[in-house]
Formats: sequence, structure tokens, C-alpha cells
Amino acid sequence: MRPRYEIMQLDSSPLCAADITPDLKKQFAFLSGGRGDNGSPIIVFPEFPAFGEITDREFQNVLTYLTSVPSLSSTGVGFILVIDRRQDRWAAVKGTLLRIAGSFPGNLQLVLVLRPTTLLQRTLSDILFKFNKDEFKMKVPVIMLSSITELHSYIDRTQLTQELGGTQEYCHEKWISHRTAIEGFALMVKKTAQTLQSFGTELAETELPNEIQATTILLSSHTNKKDKMKEDLLLALGQGSRLLESINEPVTRDPDHNMNQDEMENLATVQRLLSQLDETERAFDEFWVRHQSKLEQCLQLRHFEHNYREVRALLDQVSEKLATFSEVGISPAHADHIFCELTSYEERVCVLDRALALSREGDELIQNSHYAEDSIQPKCIELRTTSNNVSGNFSTRKDHLLKAMELHHCLEMASKWVDDGIYLLASQPVDKCQSHEGAELALQELERYLDNAGQNQLTELSIIWKEYETVLNQQLRDQVEKVFQKQVSMQEMFDKRRVSLKKLAAKQTRPVQPVAPRPEAFIKSPLSSPGQSAHRHTMYSLLCRTNRHASLTEEEENLAVLRRHVMNELLETERAYVEELLCVLQGYASEMDNPAMCHLIPAPLQNKKDVLFGNMLEIYHFHKRTFLRELEQYTDCPELVGRCFLERMTDLQIYEKYCHNKPRSESLWRQCSDCAFFQECQKKLEHKLGLDSYLLKPVQRITKYQLLLKEMLKYSKGCEGADDLQEALTSILGILKAVNDSMHLIAITGYEGNLSELGKLLMQGSFSVWTEHKKGHAKVKDLARFKPMQRHLFLHEKALLFCKRREENGEGYEKAPSYSFKQSLSMNAVGITENAKGDNKKFEIWCNSREEVYIVQAPSAEVKTTWVNEIRKVLTTQLEACRESFLCFFLSLFPTGRSHCRSCACLTAAEVKCCSKLTLVFFFLSGWNKASLSMDASEEHDGYSSAEDPLNSDPEDDNSKKLSAGKYTVMADYERGGPQELSVKSGDMVQLVREGDDRQWFVRNLSTSKEGWITAASLITLIAKSKSCQSLTSSVAARPAQTSTSNPEVLSTSSTPEL
Repeated sequence: MRPRYEIMQLDSSPLCAADITPDLKKQFAFLSGGRGDNGSPIIVFPEFPAFGEITDREFQNVLTYLTSVPSLSSTGVGFILVIDRRQDRWAAVKGTLLRIAGSFPGNLQLVLVLRPTTLLQRTLSDILFKFNKDEFKMKVPVIMLSSITELHSYIDRTQLTQELGGTQEYCHEKWISHRTAIEGFALMVKKTAQTLQSFGTELAETELPNEIQATTILLSSHTNKKDKMKEDLLLALGQGSRLLESINEPVTRDPDHNMNQDEMENLATVQRLLSQLDETERAFDEFWVRHQSKLEQCLQLRHFEHNYREVRALLDQVSEKLATFSEVGISPAHADHIFCELTSYEERVCVLDRALALSREGDELIQNSHYAEDSIQPKCIELRTTSNNVSGNFSTRKDHLLKAMELHHCLEMASKWVDDGIYLLASQPVDKCQSHEGAELALQELERYLDNAGQNQLTELSIIWKEYETVLNQQLRDQVEKVFQKQVSMQEMFDKRRVSLKKLAAKQTRPVQPVAPRPEAFIKSPLSSPGQSAHRHTMYSLLCRTNRHASLTEEEENLAVLRRHVMNELLETERAYVEELLCVLQGYASEMDNPAMCHLIPAPLQNKKDVLFGNMLEIYHFHKRTFLRELEQYTDCPELVGRCFLERMTDLQIYEKYCHNKPRSESLWRQCSDCAFFQECQKKLEHKLGLDSYLLKPVQRITKYQLLLKEMLKYSKGCEGADDLQEALTSILGILKAVNDSMHLIAITGYEGNLSELGKLLMQGSFSVWTEHKKGHAKVKDLARFKPMQRHLFLHEKALLFCKRREENGEGYEKAPSYSFKQSLSMNAVGITENAKGDNKKFEIWCNSREEVYIVQAPSAEVKTTWVNEIRKVLTTQLEACRESFLCFFLSLFPTGRSHCRSCACLTAAEVKCCSKLTLVFFFLSGWNKASLSMDASEEHDGYSSAEDPLNSDPEDDNSKKLSAGKYTVMADYERGGPQELSVKSGDMVQLVREGDDRQWFVRNLSTSKEGWITAASLITLIAKSKSCQSLTSSVAARPAQTSTSNPEVLSTSSTPEL
């Protein structure tokens, strides 16, 4: 930007009005604005008595400035000087002329002198001027005038001021003000132009940054400087406009006013400066628009490049992630799970849309004539290409997985068809096949099964290899070969069976004793629902006891089929469980941190995510990242899955923390269950059930494991991993028991000590308790000795707590009981009597040499036995610990000397006398044995062993009663639940024939002559009030109480711990 500036002529003038304002204000000379006939500027030297006192510098400065003011065209003609000395003397006239002649800086055309008007001075002026004329050395004529009239003959009156008889108005102060303002404005215009030129050069030479932030800062900096320049321009324009108004003021005030030549030149100068300023502003604005556009395009380019790098990196990440979806799964469920994960990932990935949007943005930049078109266009092409490739990879991977799922479904159907075929072979009744008709029917059944194979049967391997070549990896290929080999083996078994049946159909053979129930009584899916446990066991028994002519390999295959069913259920339910946890965490827990949902969360739920969900996130990560993957490794060897549970048993203890928090979570849920937040989340997830159902999933899952392990163990007897399965089952039950016990333990109130100091909680349960105390030789019995106290006992390693159970009002976990602490017995001061006379469910706990006796009645004999054995273990452990410590003490006292046996006997006595409060340890003196820990109740306690049932006994305790074969009268109607079961009605006479597996009895209805199976639990209910029911006596009660001093075998509970 290089605008033209005509005002540069000011550079030749060394002086400005502002520099010599004091000299100009003396007004010894001034430009009146008048012109001669030929346009010569007129300089007037008015009357100035002190002219002689003007210094040469002042005189020179004023004349130099005055001669520089008119235009060059005017000054070229020459100046006319009018010297007014009418009131002065000749000496003043002479001095003025000499000064002018010696130092006038411009060209002179004419000098007019108004000589003194007094007679003497006028005469002297005429005479002396003639004689001294040569001294003036002027090249122009000097005319001595006697009056104003003579002056008017040389200069028109309109060009003279009123002091000289003219009509021209002149104000010296105003003239100085205008000249000062014009020169200041010209200087401002000049500086503004120079500044704009410098700024334009700076902008033109600026290198464009490569970073967004630097470009933004540069654009902001240049914009701020531009705005400052615009402010200076506006300020100069405003000043010029005001100056122009000031010059035009006389015309504005009087339209008939005629400006003199100097005023007109001033007006032209200001107008010219304003025009130059406008031109400069336009030029700068045009340049700034181009520069700003370039900076903005640069910033757009930097943003585009930044977004391009981000999108390109995300596309690379998506490509890498897609590469991880190379698996085709090991089962239909697994492949479907991978497909769902891929679809979900594709839905979450927004980089493809972002890439296409960015490419469109680049196209718009190119259409808007961006200066970096050559850089933008290749990137847009690359984005579209890469995005299309990634999108195509998604489609390819989904097609790949769909193809794999198709193959998996084929394998699953083929495997099921083979398993069903084996099941069909195993379920055919051997006895009926011995007859001609039976063999024909069995043969027809096999033929129908083979004819209906349809799509279930695998085609030739070569066809499968060709059709599924793209998805076949080594694992899947092995799986196909394995299923195909099973199919071939099954078909060979069918062929052999058909040959045998054809032979049997051709001739009559000797009948064989039937060994299996009817095949139509079984189900094809052994693990379809928990309620079919009896049918699963019946199927297992059938497969184990069926055709005795079948080979051992066939029996093993049958068991393998059942194990695979259990393993499939374990894996499928595990995957479903993981998905449900993820759904809850994303659909509910994450939404609690979503700002858009905060307004829906009620105050009681604020910041309570950890309370509501507990450690569900920890459980999800464990199952997703670890447990599920490790379980899948046992797909082909399900009998070894117990090892996986044993290796992760410590990790599974995280469920204890979740269960401990469950009451708080349940309480919070009930408080906020109707809030809009939960309803909105459930609506988004399209769940039919509320959140509370999903919060129960972890509790249900940990209890499900022990059921699945039981099933797997049932079908893995004799296998390599049977011991591991049994140990895993025991450990899982231990975790469940620990969780259940701890849930009761945290509900104890009123205990002032620290429960953790009592040692590990071994057992807990509800009992009926009677107490008696001795003072001296007298016995103090409870006033209500025949009415027992209901107490909940907590057995720790160091103490036994007696608590009173209190039911709470409410629902769910809010109805969980609490326990009021009543009494504590230290385990190092108690003894037990295993059998209390009169009831095989009672035992005694006593202390202080039987001064305090607690008669405890268990719900059943089995529960009593378990508790007695556990207490015996605690006491035995304490005795062993005391014995070892005193033995070490003795050895430190007697390093040599008596024999070990005698010393040990002596020290054991000392141990008992000095330290032990355990009443039973005196049996060490006579050869301690385990039987010493149990004693029969003495005769003096007969009156305290009430045989009456406790008032608060639980009806479920009847399940512990044993049934025995015999005849009974049915007291209620019963409808069968399966094809093998028997229906009876109230009043029917039934006979219990024999007890089968899974606590079932084979029953014959004597009233209808029908037979079938009924569970023991149902029988107890049906014949509980029958007068002829001799089977309701406990097997333990059948033994004499006097023989119970032996150490009974420790019994473990088979029931699932309560949660």
C-alpha cells in the first residue's frame, strides 16, 4: 500500500506557524489575503512604532513564513509590499526599506510606501529618498505614496484591508489559528499515512504461523492494531472536518461573503488533505480485507489440519480395533456376543460421520477459493477413502460374523441332533425290543429320526470347507471335524442298532429284565430349568443303567453330552450376566453423572451411587475381563472347570462386600423407586423390569454357581476333575455361608465389645433355650422353665453369643431381622453334654462346674449334631494349644531328666490346675480322648429336659424327619408335576415302596392301583397328620440316648445358605 501524498511540499518549509506564533502575533507584517492585478500576493507592513526593536531573526522568520504560505504559482509572480508609515518618520521608512532590501526571502514585484503625512517628514522623505535610492538595492520599483487614494490606484480597494481604505475583512488572530490548524492537520495526515504504510509493510511481510493458537493470536493482534489505526483515521477525519467548517464559517454565516485568495487556498488545502485521507483509508481497508481474509483462511486451514490429524488418528484406532474382532467365536452365543459388541461399537463410533463432515468442510474451503487448495484437496480425498474403507471393513466383519454364526448354528443343530440321537439310542427300552413288534417299533423310530434329519445333519466336509472358507480358522475347523466325527460315530451306532433290531424283528429272543423307566418321561434338555432337577437325575440314571450291551465308550459319550449341556448353560448365563451388569452400569450408574439427567435425580439419591450399586463395577470388571474368558477356555473340557473356580475363589469373595451393602441399597431404592430418573432410564433401556430386579442379579449369580457345580459334579464322577469340582463346590458353599453368617452378624445390637476380637464366626442359628443355675447345693430354675426362650446363637472361635431375634417391619431387606445381645460365654470356660435326656434334638452347654446350664434345643437332630461337632472342634483346638504351650514350658524347665511321658503327664495336670478353666480337660489325667467331651445328662436333670416342642418351632423343621416304607392315609390332595409323578387325593391309602434318588419315593396308590414318584418333602406334608405314619420318627431318635457318647461323624449341611 503506497498512497500518494501531495502535502509532501511541507517538507521544504523549515518553519510552521506553531513555531513562530509569538513573532506572528506582533503583527509587524501579515498576509492580508489580497492580490494585485496580476495575482501577486500582498504583504502589509502596518504602522508599528517599535519596528526598530524587531530583531533580525524575528524579521527573517516572519517574512520567510509569510512568503511560504501562498501557492507556488502565486509566489512565482512576486509579492507586492504595502508599507504604511504615515504616522512615522523618514528614519523608520528608511530602516524598513533597508531591512526588506537586505533580507526579503521571496520575489518582489512592487513596493508601495505610504510616506509620513507631516509636512516636514514628507518633505524630508521626498528629498532623502532621491538621494538614498541607490542604497536600497532593490530590483523592483519603490513608489512613495502620499495618500490612500494613490494606493487605490495601484491596488483595488477590495484587495485591501479596512485600515488601508479597503473593504476586505481581516482578523490576524483568526488567520494564525487557521494556519496553525491547517499545518497541524497536514502533519497528522502525513504521520497517519506513514504509519499505515509501515503497518501495511509489516502485514505484508508477516509469515503465517503453523499452529492454531499462534494464528489466533496473530489475527487478534493485527485486528487490534487495525482498529487502533482506524481510530487514528477517524480522529484525523474529524479534525479535518471541523477545520473545514471553521474556514467556511463566514460563508455559512453570510452567503454573500466573498473569500479572499488566501482563505480559498486554505479551503482547498484542507479539502485536498481530507481527500488524500479518504483515499488512504480506502486503500488500507482494501489491503486489510485481503490480509484478514488470508489470516482467517490460515486459521481455517490450521483447524482443518488439526481436525484432520485427530480424525485420521481415530480412524487408525478404529481400524486397529476392528482388527481385534478377528475371532469368529466358539459357539453361536459367543459369535452373537461378538457380533453385538461389533454392532454396539459401530454405533458408538462417530468418527466416520466426522470424517465425512470434515471432507465436506474441506470442499467448502476449496469452493471459497482458499489459498491452500493444493494442500486441502488431497486430505479430503484421503478422508473419504479411509472412511469408506473403515465402513466397508465394518460391513465385511459383520458379514464375516454372520457367516460364522450360521456355521455355529449348523454345528449346534448337528451336535444337538447327534446328542438327541444318542439319547434316543439310550432311551429305547431293551425289554420291549425283544419282541417282534417292539423291535419293529424301535426300528421305525430310528428310521423316522434319520429321515427327519433335514438341515440338522452336516454335509460333506469338502462342501463345508468351500462354503465357509472365509471364516474357518484352525479352532473352528477342529470343531467342525469333531462334530462331523461325532455324527459319523452316531450314524455307525444307528447302523449297528438297526442291524440288531432287524435281527430281533426276524426272530423271537429271550426277554431281558427291564432296567429303565419309560423314555417319554424324560426331557431332552437336562438343564432347561431348575425345577427339572429330578428329571435330569432320572435321565442321568437312565443313561448309566440303560442297554447293558452298550459299550463303555457310548456311556462316556452320554455323560459328556450332559457335561456339555451344563457347560453351555454356565457360559451362556455368564455372558448374559455380564451384559446385564454392563446394561445397568451404563443405563443407570453412568446416567447419575450425566449433567442432562441431574434435574431428575431426587435429593436423597444425590451422591449415593456407591450406596445404590455397591461394588457392582468391580464385579463387572472381574467377570468381563477375567472370569468369563477363563471359563471359555474349559469349553472342550467341562469336567475340569472346577479348577477355574478354585483359582478365582479369592476374587469371588468380592460378593461379600456387595451383599453387605444390599440392605442399604434396597432401602435407598425403596425410598426413590418412583422418581422420574429411574423411569427415564428404564424407558431408554426398554426394560420391562425395574432396577431392583437387576440389583438382585449378583446375589442370584453367586447362588447359581453352586447349582451348576452340583450338576457338573453329578455327571463327572470318576473323571479327572471330579475332586476339583467337589472342592470348588465346597468353597462356593463356604462363601455363601460366610456371606449369610456375616449378614446376620452385622445385625447384632447392644454388644459393647468388638465382635472382631471374638475370632471367626463359625456358625449361627436359632434355638429354643432353657437355663438353670446352682447356688451352693441348691438349684435355681427359671420360673418359666417349661416355656423356652427363643435365642439366636452365634458361635465364634472365642465366645458363644446369645441374642434375641427381633423382626423388623417393612418389605425386602427392610424386613431383615435384628438381634439384641443378651449374654456371652467364653469358649475357654464352657463344656458340653451332647445328649440331654428326653429329646435327641437337645444338648447342654454349661460352665463353672455346671453352676450355669443352658439346655439348647435345635430345630432338628442334624442341626444339633453339626453344632455339637463344631463346638467339640473348638474345645479340642484349645486343649491342643494349651497342651503344646505347657509342653514347651516343661522342656524349658527340665531340659534333661525324667522321661517325656511322665513329664508330660505331670505338666498336663499342672496345666489344668493353674490355667485352664475348661471343665473337661481333667480327662487328660486318665488318657484324654475325644469321647470325653460328651457326657450323658445325669438323672438329676430329668426335670429340666422338657420334651415339649418349642412354642415358636418352624414348620419347615419337619423336612428333617425321615420316612420309612409302609402304608399311610393321605390327608390332602396332590397333583403330579411331571409325567413320572403320581397324583393322590385326600383319603387315599398309599404304600411307600422304596426310596429313589433325589429324595423321591416310589409310591403305590392302593385306592386307584396306580404307581409313581412323589418327593419326600411332599409326602411329609401329605401324611404328616396320618395316624398310621410310623415314618415320622427321626433316625437319630431311634438310637438309645445312652449310646451317644461316641464321637458322631461331622455332618455338613446340604441346603443352600440363605442370602
